[in-house]
Amino acid sequence: MFEKSKKFCDSFLELGVPGFDLAVYKDGECVLRYMSGYSDLENKVKMNGNERYNIYSCSKVITCTAALQLMENGLFSLEDKLSDYMPEFKEMMVRTDDGIKKAENPILIKHLFEMTAGFSYNCYSSSIKEGIEETNGKCPTREIMKYLAKEPLLFEPGDRWEYSLCHDVLAAFVEVVSGKKFETYVKKNIFDVVGMNNSTFMLPDEEIETITPQYRFENGKAVNIGKHIFNYKIGAEYASGGAGGISTVDDYIRFLEGLRTYKLLKPETVKLLTTDRLTDKQKRTYWTKDTHGYGLGVRCSKGDENYIDFGWGGAAGAYLAVDTQNAISIYFATHLLSSPAQGLRSMLYRFVRAELIDNSEFEAVYKDLKNLYDYNLTY
Repeated sequence: MFEKSKKFCDSFLELGVPGFDLAVYKDGECVLRYMSGYSDLENKVKMNGNERYNIYSCSKVITCTAALQLMENGLFSLEDKLSDYMPEFKEMMVRTDDGIKKAENPILIKHLFEMTAGFSYNCYSSSIKEGIEETNGKCPTREIMKYLAKEPLLFEPGDRWEYSLCHDVLAAFVEVVSGKKFETYVKKNIFDVVGMNNSTFMLPDEEIETITPQYRFENGKAVNIGKHIFNYKIGAEYASGGAGGISTVDDYIRFLEGLRTYKLLKPETVKLLTTDRLTDKQKRTYWTKDTHGYGLGVRCSKGDENYIDFGWGGAAGAYLAVDTQNAISIYFATHLLSSPAQGLRSMLYRFVRAELIDNSEFEAVYKDLKNLYDYNLTY
């Protein structure tokens, strides 16, 4: 079983991915754990399943879950103004065709989840650089938002979808609402609840060697770039809700199962998380509008029966998918930035579901693989 899914993953190695690790759960049981290649390319260390990765944007789903827990407790509403909790965001400026002007619309909490607040993904803007200097490189999660708020928005809040620092702001918002450091809140209310003992948003310096080697694809090959989070960890005390998570495959699949079984969020909240929220105008700039909608921080079904999963992916190749209808959870990990397989990984859910549920779906899978990614896979 899963021979087609395995071969699909193996094809990533042919493209230049050093190694990968895939976990698939069905009805709460692990039905596939498949890994191949190397975790350490230079020393030819084979994947063993215990690797600890920088998960980058797979952090976002954890951050949104943390914030939604607080919403379940009645501590805020999605329609609340961000400035009611973080006053620095009250008088925002916005870039327009006629120059920088005062924003007409307030940033609402829902805009943070939806990636529609107007922020950019510039982690080193002039204002943030000022914050780095004034905090002596510490950049506490809550404190640095006062500097981000000085940057003009790219557009009026709610106007369009733009991948950005929205979920980093959401992490700081969690600190304000919960009264706890973001990393502390997440550990107690998510990591400890589902047994994610090797996951963190604030790695001690002495544990950096526990991270598996990290690579970037350059000029057709994987180049080792060290073990630290690349670009998004702007300070020693900065817990990036959007890209600062560190985890293992075993840990992260526990998180996904915690969502699927409603251990971390109520059923109605998971439904809210995974319901398409984007307007037609916002969808014009959304990346995966051909296959998915976008909910409160995750890609989600837009009614296409071929894509009923929800999830997201990370800059170094991680990919997650949860199908509550068929009780399937998938987590795929690599540690390669700018991976040549970055687009292809989104077909993993389709391969796995076809082998678990209905082999007749493979004809459509191969067709979409070719049409969406111009990639031929022969068996």
